[in-house]
Amino acid sequence: MRILLINPNTTQAVTDLVADHVRGHIRAMVGGAAEIVPVTGRFGARYIASRAASVIAGHSALDALAEHVAGCDAVYLACFGDPGLMALREVSPVPVVGMAEAACRAAAAAGRRFAIVTGGALWAPMLTEFVVGLGLSDRLSGVRTVAPTGGEIAADPEAALGQLAAACRACAEVDGAKAVILGGAALAGLAARIQPAVPVPVLCSVEAGTRAVLAAAGTGEARGAAPALASIGLAPALAALLAGA
Repeated sequence: MRILLINPNTTQAVTDLVADHVRGHIRAMVGGAAEIVPVTGRFGARYIASRAASVIAGHSALDALAEHVAGCDAVYLACFGDPGLMALREVSPVPVVGMAEAACRAAAAAGRRFAIVTGGALWAPMLTEFVVGLGLSDRLSGVRTVAPTGGEIAADPEAALGQLAAACRACAEVDGAKAVILGGAALAGLAARIQPAVPVPVLCSVEAGTRAVLAAAGTGEARGAAPALASIGLAPALAALLAGA
Protein backbone atom coordinates (compact mmCIF):
# COMPACT_ATOMS: atom_id res chain seq x y z
CA MET A 1 0.00 0.00 0.00
CA ARG A 2 1.37 3.41 -0.98
CA ILE A 3 -0.11 6.64 0.36
CA LEU A 4 0.67 9.99 -1.21
CA LEU A 5 0.94 12.54 1.61
CA ILE A 6 0.52 16.09 0.30
CA ASN A 7 1.55 19.05 2.42
CA PRO A 8 0.52 22.12 0.40
CA ASN A 9 2.43 24.37 2.76
CA THR A 10 5.87 24.99 1.30
CA THR A 11 7.85 24.31 4.48
CA GLN A 12 9.75 21.03 4.18
CA ALA A 13 10.17 20.80 7.95
CA VAL A 14 6.38 20.59 8.37
CA THR A 15 6.22 17.80 5.78
CA ASP A 16 8.97 15.92 7.61
CA LEU A 17 7.22 16.39 10.96
CA VAL A 18 3.82 15.16 9.81
CA ALA A 19 5.28 12.30 7.75
CA ASP A 20 7.22 11.03 10.78
CA HIS A 21 4.06 11.06 12.91
CA VAL A 22 1.98 9.40 10.19
CA ARG A 23 4.57 6.61 9.89
CA GLY A 24 4.43 6.15 13.66
CA HIS A 25 0.64 5.93 13.64
CA ILE A 26 0.76 3.43 10.77
CA ARG A 27 3.19 1.22 12.68
CA ALA A 28 0.82 1.25 15.64
CA MET A 29 -2.31 0.65 13.56
CA VAL A 30 -1.24 -1.82 10.87
CA GLY A 31 2.31 -2.74 11.74
CA GLY A 32 3.84 -0.40 9.22
CA ALA A 33 2.29 -2.14 6.23
CA ALA A 34 2.08 1.03 4.18
CA GLU A 35 4.59 3.27 2.43
CA ILE A 36 4.28 7.03 2.77
CA VAL A 37 5.23 9.21 -0.21
CA PRO A 38 5.56 12.70 1.30
CA VAL A 39 5.40 15.73 -1.02
CA THR A 40 5.78 19.40 -0.13
CA GLY A 41 3.95 22.09 -2.08
CA ARG A 42 6.03 23.39 -4.99
CA PHE A 43 4.73 26.95 -4.60
CA GLY A 44 2.61 29.03 -2.22
CA ALA A 45 2.73 30.10 1.41
CA ARG A 46 5.31 28.82 3.84
CA TYR A 47 2.41 28.08 6.18
CA ILE A 48 -1.28 28.54 5.36
CA ALA A 49 -2.90 31.08 7.65
CA SER A 50 -5.31 33.06 5.44
CA ARG A 51 -7.94 32.63 2.73
CA ALA A 52 -5.55 33.75 0.00
CA ALA A 53 -2.92 31.26 1.13
CA SER A 54 -5.54 28.52 1.28
CA VAL A 55 -6.75 29.13 -2.28
CA ILE A 56 -3.18 29.03 -3.58
CA ALA A 57 -2.60 25.84 -1.57
CA GLY A 58 -5.51 24.17 -3.35
CA HIS A 59 -3.73 24.74 -6.67
CA SER A 60 -0.47 23.50 -5.14
CA ALA A 61 -2.19 20.33 -3.90
CA LEU A 62 -3.60 19.63 -7.38
CA ASP A 63 -0.14 20.18 -8.83
CA ALA A 64 1.35 17.68 -6.36
CA LEU A 65 -1.37 15.13 -7.03
CA ALA A 66 -0.84 15.25 -10.78
CA GLU A 67 2.92 14.87 -10.42
CA HIS A 68 3.05 12.10 -7.82
CA VAL A 69 -0.19 10.09 -7.62
CA ALA A 70 0.88 7.38 -10.07
CA GLY A 71 1.37 4.09 -8.23
CA CYS A 72 -0.36 5.27 -5.06
CA ASP A 73 -3.45 3.70 -3.48
CA ALA A 74 -4.77 6.76 -1.65
CA VAL A 75 -4.00 10.43 -1.03
CA TYR A 76 -3.74 12.11 2.38
CA LEU A 77 -4.21 15.89 2.18
CA ALA A 78 -2.20 16.60 5.30
CA CYS A 79 -3.22 20.18 5.94
CA PHE A 80 -5.90 21.19 8.40
CA GLY A 81 -8.55 23.10 6.47
CA ASP A 82 -8.27 20.69 3.52
CA PRO A 83 -7.47 23.23 0.77
CA GLY A 84 -8.61 21.91 -2.60
CA LEU A 85 -10.11 18.70 -1.18
CA MET A 86 -13.20 18.59 -3.38
CA ALA A 87 -11.18 19.45 -6.48
CA LEU A 88 -8.69 16.71 -5.67
CA ARG A 89 -11.50 14.19 -5.34
CA GLU A 90 -12.93 15.37 -8.65
CA VAL A 91 -9.79 14.40 -10.59
CA SER A 92 -7.92 11.86 -8.47
CA PRO A 93 -7.79 8.25 -9.69
CA VAL A 94 -7.64 7.04 -6.05
CA PRO A 95 -9.45 8.02 -2.82
CA VAL A 96 -8.49 11.34 -1.21
CA VAL A 97 -8.79 11.94 2.54
CA GLY A 98 -8.61 15.40 4.10
CA MET A 99 -7.12 15.84 7.56
CA ALA A 100 -9.76 18.30 8.75
CA GLU A 101 -12.75 16.35 7.44
CA ALA A 102 -11.48 13.11 8.95
CA ALA A 103 -10.88 14.75 12.32
CA CYS A 104 -14.30 16.46 12.39
CA ARG A 105 -16.14 13.27 11.52
CA ALA A 106 -14.23 11.32 14.16
CA ALA A 107 -14.91 14.00 16.77
CA ALA A 108 -18.63 14.10 15.92
CA ALA A 109 -19.03 10.33 16.16
CA ALA A 110 -21.86 9.10 18.38
CA GLY A 111 -23.44 12.54 18.30
CA ARG A 112 -20.73 14.30 20.29
CA ARG A 113 -20.44 18.06 20.31
CA PHE A 114 -16.88 19.01 19.46
CA ALA A 115 -14.63 22.02 19.24
CA ILE A 116 -11.51 22.89 17.27
CA VAL A 117 -8.33 24.51 18.54
CA THR A 118 -5.58 25.64 16.18
CA GLY A 119 -3.01 28.36 15.62
CA GLY A 120 -3.68 31.61 13.77
CA ALA A 121 -6.66 33.91 14.38
CA LEU A 122 -7.86 33.94 10.75
CA TRP A 123 -8.63 30.23 10.92
CA ALA A 124 -11.67 30.68 13.21
CA PRO A 125 -14.17 31.85 10.55
CA MET A 126 -12.58 29.67 7.88
CA LEU A 127 -12.97 26.50 9.95
CA THR A 128 -16.47 27.43 11.08
CA GLU A 129 -17.49 27.69 7.42
CA PHE A 130 -15.69 24.42 6.69
CA VAL A 131 -17.69 22.56 9.35
CA VAL A 132 -20.91 24.04 7.95
CA GLY A 133 -19.93 22.62 4.58
CA LEU A 134 -19.55 19.17 6.14
CA GLY A 135 -23.09 19.37 7.52
CA LEU A 136 -21.81 19.20 11.10
CA SER A 137 -22.57 22.74 12.28
CA ASP A 138 -25.06 21.45 14.85
CA ARG A 139 -22.25 19.44 16.47
CA LEU A 140 -19.71 22.27 16.59
CA SER A 141 -19.50 24.06 19.92
CA GLY A 142 -16.90 26.51 18.68
CA VAL A 143 -13.47 27.21 17.21
CA ARG A 144 -10.76 28.71 19.40
CA THR A 145 -7.40 29.90 18.14
CA VAL A 146 -4.13 30.89 19.76
CA ALA A 147 -2.03 33.78 18.50
CA PRO A 148 0.95 31.81 17.14
CA THR A 149 0.39 30.41 13.67
CA GLY A 150 0.93 26.74 13.00
CA GLY A 151 4.30 27.55 11.49
CA GLU A 152 5.37 29.38 14.63
CA ILE A 153 4.11 26.52 16.80
CA ALA A 154 6.10 24.03 14.72
CA ALA A 155 9.23 26.13 15.23
CA ASP A 156 8.75 26.35 19.03
CA PRO A 157 6.04 23.98 20.29
CA GLU A 158 7.08 24.33 23.93
CA ALA A 159 6.18 28.02 23.90
CA ALA A 160 2.65 27.29 22.70
CA LEU A 161 1.71 24.30 24.87
CA GLY A 162 0.23 26.38 27.69
CA GLN A 163 -1.89 28.47 25.32
CA LEU A 164 -3.13 25.40 23.46
CA ALA A 165 -4.01 23.58 26.70
CA ALA A 166 -5.88 26.63 28.04
CA ALA A 167 -7.86 26.93 24.80
CA CYS A 168 -8.77 23.23 24.88
CA ARG A 169 -9.91 23.48 28.51
CA ALA A 170 -12.08 26.48 27.65
CA CYS A 171 -13.69 24.51 24.84
CA ALA A 172 -14.75 21.88 27.37
CA GLU A 173 -15.54 24.03 30.41
CA VAL A 174 -17.03 27.11 28.72
CA ASP A 175 -18.27 25.95 25.31
CA GLY A 176 -19.55 22.52 26.37
CA ALA A 177 -17.48 20.44 23.94
CA LYS A 178 -17.30 16.72 24.61
CA ALA A 179 -14.22 16.36 22.41
CA VAL A 180 -11.63 18.83 21.12
CA ILE A 181 -9.68 18.58 17.88
CA LEU A 182 -6.15 19.92 18.02
CA GLY A 183 -5.92 20.82 14.36
CA GLY A 184 -2.89 21.23 12.17
CA ALA A 185 -0.05 19.31 10.56
CA ALA A 186 2.42 21.43 12.49
CA LEU A 187 0.72 20.44 15.78
CA ALA A 188 1.36 16.73 15.24
CA GLY A 189 2.13 14.98 18.52
CA LEU A 190 0.96 17.78 20.80
CA ALA A 191 -2.53 16.40 21.58
CA ALA A 192 -1.11 13.64 23.80
CA ARG A 193 0.97 16.18 25.71
CA ILE A 194 -2.03 18.44 26.29
CA GLN A 195 -4.52 15.70 27.17
CA PRO A 196 -3.69 15.48 30.92
CA ALA A 197 -4.74 19.13 31.33
CA VAL A 198 -8.08 18.78 29.48
CA PRO A 199 -11.18 17.04 30.93
CA VAL A 200 -12.44 15.70 27.56
CA PRO A 201 -10.72 13.75 24.77
CA VAL A 202 -8.24 15.76 22.70
CA LEU A 203 -8.03 14.39 19.16
CA CYS A 204 -4.89 14.68 17.07
CA SER A 205 -5.94 15.68 13.56
CA VAL A 206 -2.90 13.95 12.06
CA GLU A 207 -3.84 10.64 13.70
CA ALA A 208 -7.50 10.96 12.67
CA GLY A 209 -6.50 11.55 9.08
CA THR A 210 -4.13 8.58 9.14
CA ARG A 211 -6.90 6.26 10.32
CA ALA A 212 -9.20 7.52 7.59
CA VAL A 213 -6.69 7.21 4.76
CA LEU A 214 -5.76 3.66 5.77
CA ALA A 215 -9.45 2.76 5.67
CA ALA A 216 -9.88 4.44 2.28
CA ALA A 217 -6.82 2.96 0.56
CA GLY A 218 -7.69 0.29 -1.92
CA THR A 219 -11.46 0.86 -1.84
CA GLY A 220 -11.42 1.52 -5.56
CA GLU A 221 -13.41 4.74 -5.40
CA ALA A 222 -13.93 6.11 -8.89
CA ARG A 223 -12.70 9.57 -9.76
CA GLY A 224 -15.23 12.34 -10.14
CA ALA A 225 -17.03 12.96 -13.39
CA ALA A 226 -15.18 16.17 -14.23
CA PRO A 227 -15.28 17.09 -17.92
CA ALA A 228 -11.98 17.43 -19.77
CA LEU A 229 -10.53 20.88 -19.21
CA ALA A 230 -8.38 22.81 -21.66
CA SER A 231 -5.94 25.10 -19.84
CA ILE A 232 -3.09 27.57 -20.25
CA GLY A 233 -0.01 28.05 -18.09
CA LEU A 234 -0.35 25.05 -15.78
CA ALA A 235 2.43 22.55 -15.07
CA PRO A 236 2.41 19.84 -17.76
CA ALA A 237 1.38 17.03 -15.41
CA LEU A 238 -1.56 19.00 -14.05
CA ALA A 239 -2.66 20.17 -17.50
CA ALA A 240 -2.64 16.54 -18.66
CA LEU A 241 -4.60 15.34 -15.64
CA LEU A 242 -7.27 18.01 -16.09
CA ALA A 243 -7.48 17.22 -19.80
CA GLY A 244 -8.29 13.62 -18.93
CA ALA A 245 -5.07 12.22 -20.34
